[in-house]
Amino acid sequence: MRPLTADDPDAIGGHRLLARLGAGGMGVVYLARSSGGALVALKTIRAEHAADPAFRIRFRREVTAVRGPTRRPLVPVVAADTEAREPWLATEFVPGPSLAEAVDGFGALPVAAVRVLGSRLADALTAVHAAGVVHRDVKPGNILLALDGPRLIDFGIAQAAGATALTATGAVVGTPGFLAPEQAQARAGEVGPPSDVFALGCVLAYAASGRRPFGTGHAAGVLFRTVHEEPDVTDVPAELAALIRACLVKEPAGRPTAAEVAAVLRDPRPALAVRAHPDTRKDHWLPPAVLRLVAERSARALDVPTPRRTARQPTGDDPTAVAAPPHPGDARPPSRRRVLLTGSAAASVLVVGGGATTYLAAGRGGTGGPGGALPVHTLGFQADLSGAGKADGVAQERGARLAVERHNARAGITFRLALDTADDRGEPAGAERAARRFIGAGVRAVLGPGTVDAALAAGPLYQAARTAMVLISVDVDDDRLTPSNPPALRVTRAPESFLALPLISYLTSVRPVERTAVIEDRAAGRTGARLTDSLARTPPHQGTTSVHAVAAGGDDFAPAVRAALSARAQAVVFSGTSPERAARCARALADAGFSGPRLGTWHIMRPAFLQQAGPAAQDWLFGTPFTDPGSVSGTFGADYRARYGTAPGRWSPEAYDAVGLVTRTLERLGGTAGVAPEAVARHLFDVTYRGIAKTLRFATDGTNTLDPEAAAYFLYRAKGNTFRFLGRHDQVR
Repeated sequence: MRPLTADDPDAIGGHRLLARLGAGGMGVVYLARSSGGALVALKTIRAEHAADPAFRIRFRREVTAVRGPTRRPLVPVVAADTEAREPWLATEFVPGPSLAEAVDGFGALPVAAVRVLGSRLADALTAVHAAGVVHRDVKPGNILLALDGPRLIDFGIAQAAGATALTATGAVVGTPGFLAPEQAQARAGEVGPPSDVFALGCVLAYAASGRRPFGTGHAAGVLFRTVHEEPDVTDVPAELAALIRACLVKEPAGRPTAAEVAAVLRDPRPALAVRAHPDTRKDHWLPPAVLRLVAERSARALDVPTPRRTARQPTGDDPTAVAAPPHPGDARPPSRRRVLLTGSAAASVLVVGGGATTYLAAGRGGTGGPGGALPVHTLGFQADLSGAGKADGVAQERGARLAVERHNARAGITFRLALDTADDRGEPAGAERAARRFIGAGVRAVLGPGTVDAALAAGPLYQAARTAMVLISVDVDDDRLTPSNPPALRVTRAPESFLALPLISYLTSVRPVERTAVIEDRAAGRTGARLTDSLARTPPHQGTTSVHAVAAGGDDFAPAVRAALSARAQAVVFSGTSPERAARCARALADAGFSGPRLGTWHIMRPAFLQQAGPAAQDWLFGTPFTDPGSVSGTFGADYRARYGTAPGRWSPEAYDAVGLVTRTLERLGGTAGVAPEAVARHLFDVTYRGIAKTLRFATDGTNTLDPEAAAYFLYRAKGNTFRFLGRHDQVR
């Protein structure tokens, strides 16, 4: 909320204006009180738009239609004047958060809550469609959460970018990721009730999984995937997936009606019935953390601000206007995200002739609201979420999202977190697009990228913006990536250059040997050469190390194995990075009858090694820079499985800790809305954070890397058809 300005009237249509909820190109949204004392959200339309006869006809028709439905999930129009010079309408004021804030802040809803949400929204759309209206912009930002259920707001009346957009052939208004294909392609004649059902399917997928079914990123890319690709419902619970896929059929005629969606979600059959969820009490439809936020907003609505006016703010048209000094009790101006949460316009895209011409992104920084509302600090996350590195990228995103949810569920917090994600596919072009978007949105810090190419592309942009880039899985010792290139980065993984440490530790303290042999796989390039050099310079147990090379183009490891055994090796280390070549080495050692310690690195810890080596893979040991996601914490593993229906993936605890590191930095900076990305980047160096995977503490030598004493490595052993975690290298006995 913001104070009224000198240009705002005292009242409109008998409603006393109390504060501004938002303003845009179409008009202004006010918090107002009716003559009977009820709070309303009053939206005005600027005279220049209302001067278009076609727009005014459309406005009259939609106000009349929306007044008709009386279903509870709708936010009713309680008053309107369609004939005024500046038309206006007033709707019931709903103080609850939007679905977007709830999911961004606390993660996906349990299945039971999604069923309630979906069935009631489908009921609302059924009533709207029966009244002859198509919503056209069903999305999480237009769904408010109240204690007694969700509310659907903004029927495309005051959301448009201009009168032309509402009346011209081939022009529609909507939000990428929640637009039906016929809307994305501007097939105006096909836009109807099925378009709303498609959007509802997108909303349900988002609520059930925390992910948009057509991804995120540049608007044009999202629209293309909506039209040409199948939705990604991988993380949607199985019992909801079939219905959501039906809603997301490309052709409008193939989708169910809103009434049919509601019926399926309420189906009493055991296979479809609402299942109890440990976080959903029988007397409430939302999990406790979200309920607390809803109750907090509802209680705060009782503290209505006293109308206070400010002078007109300077604009390009009137540079002489002077802003009034802020009153000591005034809150900071709300971000677009905060405005969205109180019922005004959210991010929208105007699509004309099938192409995206304007994309208005909601502000991501977040600010505190009146009455002690908590500021929201948004973190960016970018990684390969759909390409070759998808497994690691998705696992990291999920770990980061769990950390955000855990913070927001804590009692006594002074700020909330949100996570904005971007799929850069591990490629430079995608990384640059993600970086520009995050910088423009003012995120406090960025987690990722997940590849060196992406980090090199995005790094200079983040450096120029003084925004921290926290690398989770990328090795700072890569040939092209150094601790000072780019200087914006912070690296939370232990460097590859010391990966020999856990192997040396094991062969010194756990299985002491005097003679170690390295099978040097020249195909591994610098990575393998570095491991070989470390073992040669620092032999385990102060013994000796012999090196036996295999040419990069060679496939026969038997000669190198025979040479190693001739040197009376008691342990053998494979320096390569290929699981398939490691399997050949393992079979050669087994054929030679060698049964001593056999070791490698995390690069070969892949199913291909176990499958191709067969019995020869058993008892191999591996040094890694990542911990076991299932062993770090009982609650982490349980939360991950409950949230995503699968075991936690590689690097997910490290991503969880990266969020914790930034959170701790924000706490040290006071957590206020005014914390700048530059301050976060600067103070990350000063923070020590004890995470679930390891302690994060940076070196003081300006290298942006972890303190050597904090850098942690871990050991795994091949057993059966899996890799069994042994523990941190210096704690294995």
